[in-house]
Amino acid sequence: QVRLAESGGGSGQTGGSLSLSCSVSGNIDRSMGTCMGWFRQTPGKEREAVARIYSDTGNTYYADSVERRFTISQDNAKTTVYLQMTKLKPADAAMYYCAARSGICLDNIERYSYWGQGIQVTVAS
Repeated sequence: QVRLAESGGGSGQTGGSLSLSCSVSGNIDRSMGTCMGWFRQTPGKEREAVARIYSDTGNTYYADSVERRFTISQDNAKTTVYLQMTKLKPADAAMYYCAARSGICLDNIERYSYWGQGIQVTVAS
């Protein structure tokens, strides 16, 4: 069973920084690499991709809204991803979900098989 354990988040200030981390455990198929990343959702809105990283190449993918403010990275074991969030905006406040899939990063959220429980991020103005 594949499990994703999220940590970090909490409350930040506008212009400040927060970080998230997510560790994957279990038998995820790594034969074609894995894509891990963060998605976020606010009430009444669809879940959206924030940042993703493909394990084998380290290629990263960001939403336009977080480009140059957020940085996703992975550890050497490629089992933990980190999201460093800087220059926070009130619009960044959301429930953040870690997700993973075997293979390359895809835009279709439904192609991500594994999800964490979610972690709240709030941003005070």
